[in-house]
Amino acid sequence: MPARTHRVVPIRLPVPFAATQGTLALDLLPRREPPVAPVVPITAGRRRTAEEWARRFAQATVEIVGGDRPAAQLVRWTSREVYADLDRRAVLVARAGGHTPGQGRVQPVRPRVLSVHTCFLHDAAFEAGIHVRYGERSRALAARFEARGQRWLCTALDWS
Repeated sequence: MPARTHRVVPIRLPVPFAATQGTLALDLLPRREPPVAPVVPITAGRRRTAEEWARRFAQATVEIVGGDRPAAQLVRWTSREVYADLDRRAVLVARAGGHTPGQGRVQPVRPRVLSVHTCFLHDAAFEAGIHVRYGERSRALAARFEARGQRWLCTALDWS
């Protein structure tokens, strides 16, 4: 005689109806107050020197990637990760253009740093948004600088 098998019937419980069922729950109401960010007291002189430093650093960076400068010129002012990325970018651009990186090839269109906007996170670190112009084209750089002794060190650099 064959063994009896019992069939298990799942019990379906009613699911309560919700306004966000099957959708992503988003709060679409506008904010009443602006977001609160702590204000970091920085002297005007410190802010000005940081912006000047970020401008000079960015100009040297785009010249390195373009092949006009060797990457070694910024080794003291970058973290290992930033230096490795900068050197890699210079090699890739040189390979695509058929030249040797850092040999002063003089780009047909010189890059120019148009503006630098800084935001101090605290007294020893700031981030900068940098607008670079290549002829008719623009690029943006985002950089983070941290104070190491008496100098600024670039610890993050992002290209877009």
